[in-house]
Amino acid sequence: MSDILIKGAEELNISIEEKDINSFEIYKEMLKEWNTKINITTITDDEDIDIKHFLDSLTPLVTNLFDGKKNLIDIGTGGGFPGIPLKIIKRELNVTLLDSLNKRINFLNEVINRLELEDIIAIHARAEEMSIKPVYREKYDIAISRAVASLNTLSEYCIPFVKLGGYFISMKGPDAEEELKSGNNAIKVLGGRIVDKKLICIPESDIMHSLIIIEKIKETPTKYPRGGGKPRKNPL
Repeated sequence: MSDILIKGAEELNISIEEKDINSFEIYKEMLKEWNTKINITTITDDEDIDIKHFLDSLTPLVTNLFDGKKNLIDIGTGGGFPGIPLKIIKRELNVTLLDSLNKRINFLNEVINRLELEDIIAIHARAEEMSIKPVYREKYDIAISRAVASLNTLSEYCIPFVKLGGYFISMKGPDAEEELKSGNNAIKVLGGRIVDKKLICIPESDIMHSLIIIEKIKETPTKYPRGGGKPRKNPL
């Protein structure tokens, strides 16, 4: 069993069981195996996977927003981060993993099957196309993203998925102040408001990351998100 995961979970006040550790170990081996065939991650060292993928993915649990049977969407999930680690620990979560690369979706489906996870699906789609569909728009308690994009761009991709009273959690690096300033207008336009910014040290490391927590207080105007790559090319 991974001492790093056990110690890291303790630092985050997360209860982690032996079956959870076993799930993480299987996940890690699948990640390394599939990574030889398709590009999923540049992080391939065992300890680095434990710290930079698994423990980092679990840091949002310090917000206490994940208790109970919540609907969660992980946008730009890549190799399943943070959605699958959160699901392993919080089995009652109903999770949607969204990614625009179908090869990654194939990998995620294999992980879901191998770990026998329930109430979790992986969808191949672009966020701006999916969030305009009534079945997905404003249906989630939490939208979360660890994707590499500016906060104003990410907000346009993510906030339309969040129901009134729900939250968008953006996982960022330690220097998020400039992004908060430049993203504030977009967040307001899209119906959100910044309620907290937590600076967190990833356990068993000296890596600092930020969690930007945005509450959905108004419905997102129907013209958002814009298509044609406009959220990236011309952020709000």
